[in-house]
This record gives sequence, structure tokens and C-alpha cells, in this order.
Amino acid sequence: MEVRKNLAIDAVALAVYLVVANPALTGIGAHEWLGLGLLLVFLVHCVAHVDWVGSAVSGFRCASWGARGNLVLDALILMAFAVVTVSGLCVSGAVLPAMGLYAEGYFFWDPLHSIAAKVLLALLLLHVVVHGKWIIGLIKKGRDTHDE
Repeated sequence: MEVRKNLAIDAVALAVYLVVANPALTGIGAHEWLGLGLLLVFLVHCVAHVDWVGSAVSGFRCASWGARGNLVLDALILMAFAVVTVSGLCVSGAVLPAMGLYAEGYFFWDPLHSIAAKVLLALLLLHVVVHGKWIIGLIKKGRDTHDE
């Protein structure tokens, strides 16, 4: 059951990301505030998988190439997410002003935010593809238990 719970968290995280990643759907203000909410969803996702990360890091030298690749991919996603979050806050027109803050360097942060968001999307899609067989197997297993 724990695995299905993690899959549900992951599915919600991806769905929320796909909405938040498209400010044309939400408007810029909602995009910014939902982006902060996405940070919480992302942290829940990380906490749900912290045991795997711990075992993968501690056994990195002995781990399979697949496990090493997953860990590297996850690290790249974490870095891209951090860049998207920081750069998004630095170009914010709603969140920072609501906190009485302002960041200099819009013409640096805005293109960085755009590029990092595209990189993050590509990495997340790769993450889903890499785990696709596991996801499909889990969904089929869940359906089989409901059919009985």
C-alpha cells in the first residue's frame, strides 16, 4: 500500500507541476503562488523517497548503473528545481512584492527561469519514462487486486 501512496503523491506532484508550469493557464500571479505550493508538493515527494535516496547514496559505488543513473537524474532534477524556484522568486511580480521585497537583475533571472523551467520539464519527462515500466506494472497490479 505504501508504494501506491507514493505513486499517488508522485502523480499529484506531476499534475500540479504541469498546471503551474503553464502560466498561460493560470495567469502570472497564480503561477507564482501555485509555484510556492508546488515547492511543498515537491518536498513531500522527496520525503516519500528519502529512504531510497539514502540507500542509493550510501551504496553508490556498489550500485547498478541503473540505480546510479536514477540518482544522477534525481540530483539534476533537484538542481533544476532549485534554479527554477530561485529565479522565479527573483522575477516575481506577485509573491515578492506581497512580502515587501524586490530583486534586482530581471534581465538575468527571467531568461534563466525560462531555460531552467524547460530543462526541468525535460528532466521530469525523462524521469517518468525511466520509471514508466514500474508505473505501468503498479497500475496493472492495482487494477488486478480491484477485479477480484
